[in-house]
Amino acid sequence: MIGDTEIGRIGLGTNRLRKTPENVAFVAQAVTAGIGMVDTAHSYTGGESEATIGEALSPRPGGLLVATKGGYAPGTGSPKALSAQIEESLRRLRTDTIDLYYLHRVDPETPLEESLGTIAAYRDRGQIRHVGLSEVGIEQLERGRQVVPIAAVQNRYNLAERTHEEVVDHCAEQGIAFVPFFPLHGLDGLPVAEIAARHGATPQQVALAWLLARSPAMLPIPGTLSLEHLEQNLAALELQLSEDELDALR
Repeated sequence: MIGDTEIGRIGLGTNRLRKTPENVAFVAQAVTAGIGMVDTAHSYTGGESEATIGEALSPRPGGLLVATKGGYAPGTGSPKALSAQIEESLRRLRTDTIDLYYLHRVDPETPLEESLGTIAAYRDRGQIRHVGLSEVGIEQLERGRQVVPIAAVQNRYNLAERTHEEVVDHCAEQGIAFVPFFPLHGLDGLPVAEIAARHGATPQQVALAWLLARSPAMLPIPGTLSLEHLEQNLAALELQLSEDELDALR
């Protein structure tokens, strides 16, 4: 769930998506294959990622959530800079309303409350539906929730990088989606290959199945430009790991 919107538990990351006819077709195919959320950002590939998604998904299919982010670099969390990025994202995505908009990073030069206040104003006008935060701890998340409802947190998290364990659990307790980026990193040196062979699965599918089992709030967004890999990622939704296997991965 993202706020009041129920979507599939595996999305598509697009940080390498360039605007080519092949990639426009791929994004449309990804939605047909069953992807429920497409994740991008104002900064990805110099804006080509958002523009590709805008072309591929205009008009927007039903049952799909498109998420984007702004305010990545220091200084770009200011009201003026953030507003300019939101306006550009709206144009690139060819939409009147962004389904989910994250503050991409907490700006060291702008109070968190000020950045989120800017995003909240767009939400109040109906130009942003849900609001998220990226790379935050619990204290920042709770500060943010004093300004605007937070529907999702996107932090780096995978089998090998678990700094945000407490954030994962807090999000589950509060009904907030936890969206791990780089969910397929760090497969070396773990018993992933053995478990994958046992199930006739790929190591990547095991990593995704572990994330899904880790928390009901989990919504991974593995990035790919291959329809074959995307379909393999979606197949991880059907992979059930045993308690012993989950313990081995912990």
